Amino acid sequence: MRTYIIKSLFKHPFTFSITIRSKTTSAQYVASRARDATFEKLMDKYKNFVKVIAIQDLILSNPNKTPPCISLDFLSKLSQKLHLNRGAPSFLRKYPHIFHIFYDPAKSQAFCRLTDTALEISRKEEEAVNASLPLVVDRLVRLLFMSTSKSLPLRAVFKVWRELGLPDDFEDSVIVKNPNLFRLCDGNEPSTHVLKLVGDFSGNHFTAAVENWRVTECCKEDCGVDRMDIRYSFKHVYPPGMRLSKTFRAKVKEWQSLPYLGPYEDLMEKKKKTKAGLKGLEKRAVAIVHEFLSLTVEKMVEVEKISHFRNCFGIDMNIRDLFLDHPGMFYLSTKGKRHTVFLREAYERGRLIEPNPVYDVRRKLLDLVFLGRHDMLTSKSRSVEINKSEESGSENENVD
Repeated sequence: MRTYIIKSLFKHPFTFSITIRSKTTSAQYVASRARDATFEKLMDKYKNFVKVIAIQDLILSNPNKTPPCISLDFLSKLSQKLHLNRGAPSFLRKYPHIFHIFYDPAKSQAFCRLTDTALEISRKEEEAVNASLPLVVDRLVRLLFMSTSKSLPLRAVFKVWRELGLPDDFEDSVIVKNPNLFRLCDGNEPSTHVLKLVGDFSGNHFTAAVENWRVTECCKEDCGVDRMDIRYSFKHVYPPGMRLSKTFRAKVKEWQSLPYLGPYEDLMEKKKKTKAGLKGLEKRAVAIVHEFLSLTVEKMVEVEKISHFRNCFGIDMNIRDLFLDHPGMFYLSTKGKRHTVFLREAYERGRLIEPNPVYDVRRKLLDLVFLGRHDMLTSKSRSVEINKSEESGSENENVD
């Protein structure tokens, strides 16, 4: 599974105003977006974190070797695919807390393995994922239920298995073990499969994340709004210092009060192409991608990956433009040659406000990426001190 996933593998000044989109190309629209320094700083390291994960998966896909390792020659052949611009050895040496390069005299080759710390983090992530299997099953059910046909191409699910917190063997550990919920069928094209929801559910069975937010808002002691006033509203969060024009505020206020079908409500037929009908469909699309992001472990996903679900969810518009049209709900970053979208309300100062066990473990690995080559001397001195204390301890035992 890990190898399968791998193989199918500007600095602009911060803008303090938001304007309504005029007739521009998609690339111009992306370039003109307001930057958020906090998310950009996070993505600056996250772009390398993605590469670290890819190499880690390749190493762990060799379980027959103890410890699991991979030759530098093989990894160098994948440098272009993994976007290792300065080559594999150079990239590995940037993260000595994660990777250890060693030479095998028997094979006359250099190899790379994970450090003990990185191996332990990987083990803990696997434990956290397995411990949250009931939640993972619920996420997959919800994802299928949002689809207009209550089914999804299996290859689309493969694209986001890590984002959803699925185990890397989810076909066996989740799909096969829950025949009362899921069924794998042959797709229309050769060698393709479709995952279908077979459980008996109704739209009332699920509550969208935004509904929980609305209830929480109304239950606050200092709440000055009525439940009916925010029944169609979404939480909007803007970075400090960002000025919003009066026109933009008016547009947002009007959009917040617009009725729409929720992500778990059936779209019986598409509304007529009236202005009001199109606005309703657009808000439903926003509700769907908002719920999708809420279901992910880190409340973020690559735009390319979520785009694979566009037709399944009945979304006719450009997903990337959808995120750019609602900067108070989503933040789009273009770091690392990929477009990544964050759910704004879920983050504060570059971290999840409500972390989960899988996120906590992954964050430890990300922290090692942030660390880079720092503290290596400290780590070595600590290990020397530990060895010395162990040796002195053994000597004392011998004396006794």
